[in-house]
Parts: sequence; C-alpha cells; structure tokens
Amino acid sequence: MALKHEPTAPYHSAQDALRVLETVARHTAGITDVELARHTALNPERLTTLLRMLRREGYVEQVTDGAYVTGEALTRLGSAHDREDALREKLQRTLDRLRDSVGAAVYISRYVDGEVKVTQYADGPDTPAVNEWVDFRFSAHATAVGKSLLTQLDHNGRRDHLSRHKMARLTSRTITSDRLLLSRLESQPATVPVLDLQEYAVGTVCAAVPITAGSSVGCLALSLPVEHAHRLRQAADTLNRNAAPVLLSLAI
Repeated sequence: MALKHEPTAPYHSAQDALRVLETVARHTAGITDVELARHTALNPERLTTLLRMLRREGYVEQVTDGAYVTGEALTRLGSAHDREDALREKLQRTLDRLRDSVGAAVYISRYVDGEVKVTQYADGPDTPAVNEWVDFRFSAHATAVGKSLLTQLDHNGRRDHLSRHKMARLTSRTITSDRLLLSRLESQPATVPVLDLQEYAVGTVCAAVPITAGSSVGCLALSLPVEHAHRLRQAADTLNRNAAPVLLSLAI
C-alpha cells in the first residue's frame, strides 16, 4: 500500500523531539540545554518549547544541577516486555489531557489491514463519545476519521477501500458518489483538519488530523454535539497543535 506523505507540523515537532531524546539518552550523566542546543542545532526558543513538552510527558527529567536526563516514561516505552501496556497507558493519559484542553471527546484511529480501526478514545460526562450507530469500518466515506485515513493513502489505496465498502447514505449530508469523494480527498491539504459536518450522524460534528508514523497511517480526531459546531475549527486547530506527543509516543 503506497502512502501519500506530506509532513505536518506535529510530524516535524515529533522528529525534533526524537532528536533531543536521542541526544539526552547518549549523555547518561545529564546534558544542559546549552549543550543540547549545540548538539541538535535547534534554536533556543524551539528547544525550550520541546523540553517543556518532553518534561510534561515524562520523557526527560531535570536533575539538581539543571541538566536533563532520561525520564521514566521513556524508560518504560523503551523496555521490550511491557511496551504495549506502557504505550496504551501513555496514550490514554495524553488523550485524557487532550479531551480536557479541547473540551471534546478525542480518538486515535489507525488504518490496519485495509480497515478503519478506532484504537483508543477519551470521553466524559460533558464530552460524550459519538454513538457508533454504523460500524466505523463500513462508514469511512462519512466520518472525519475515515476521510483523514483515506487522504493518507494513494489513489489506488482509496479506490480499493471504496470498492470493498459500499458508500451508504447515513444522513442527508453523506457523500455517496465515489467520484465526488475521491476528488475531495485528492484536494484535501495534509495540514488542514478533515471535517464531518453531520455526515455520519445527525447531531454530531467531527474533525480529524493525520498522525502518520513511519509506514503506519493514523489520525487523531474529536467529536462535538452539533450545538457546539461553532467551536469545531478552533478545537481542531488545538488538536493539531497538540498532536506531537501522540506521534512521539508511537515513534519511540
């Protein structure tokens, strides 16, 4: 399956953060921010932002003399025997924090073996998850999650998916023409969130941003009740700006 990679801002942040982590890991006795700037060639302002994020996520810690060392979260993710559990816990904490900062239910979804799969989500009493009234695997044409994953495939990958899943009309707004959907997916910029404005379910709006790590296709999404539709674009931008920690967890 060929992918259509167009690196997004979170992707670049995650790559820079990995560079910082690799440098910290090499300096087991600790390394100062001044030395880090020299080793990574990142400007001080950018480095400060990344270090703040890495400390918050538990990937680096500051010791008494101000130097940075590897944090516990990195150690757990780096260990082979409980990596899967550690990654799931780490992503859940990140999703819970994201849910609170965007004020919406948030989801991680992956494209696995030719199917859409929501792997984790965070909701709450004030941020209800979307009611999955039609299996997400069969409704990629109507959901923000599905459309975001399909935009990351090449043209043949998209056609293959649509040939296996009939484009049912789920609401009056659902696109059921494969020609129209393919043309929308083709013109969707990677850096702009994909929206679902009551195409999957009446009363719900959604947005999704790509989180592609290596050869795996993924996205981060949010859903809101339609009465909060006025917040959708701002929430989607916040989601996009905060996607780097999720990408980083998947890449470590």
